[in-house]
Amino acid sequence: MESDIDLKINGIQHIGIPVTDIKTSQLFYSRLGFSNVMEAPFKDNEGFGTCVMMQRGNMVMELYQLPETGLTEVRNRGNGHVDHVAFDVSDIDEAFKVIKLAGFNVIEEAPVFLQFWKNGCKYFNITGPDGERLEFNQVL
Repeated sequence: MESDIDLKINGIQHIGIPVTDIKTSQLFYSRLGFSNVMEAPFKDNEGFGTCVMMQRGNMVMELYQLPETGLTEVRNRGNGHVDHVAFDVSDIDEAFKVIKLAGFNVIEEAPVFLQFWKNGCKYFNITGPDGERLEFNQVL
């Protein structure tokens, strides 16, 4: 087995998520407190896509929409999507209440306990406009 590399990693820089409607996804993440801090076109094969960096504090979500020629690929992709992004929260019950009251599509009926870490953790997930899962997690 190869040994670990000696590389300082500070944390997650951003999470890239392919989306099918950049405006809908931008609005969705805005409701979660993210702001558009950068928007830029990019060349992809025969057309141009759009990339939007959405930031909240030190968290950055890169939303990118491929040109029309690539959207079918994104819609039909069976792999390559982010399975989930986990956000650290200080009070899982309060987070659950706020998210539920805001009308987001919450997967679990209540925060779920897992025996991870020393004292466990609690989490719940919501889904975004393209089916991406966003997890809210509190280490207890």
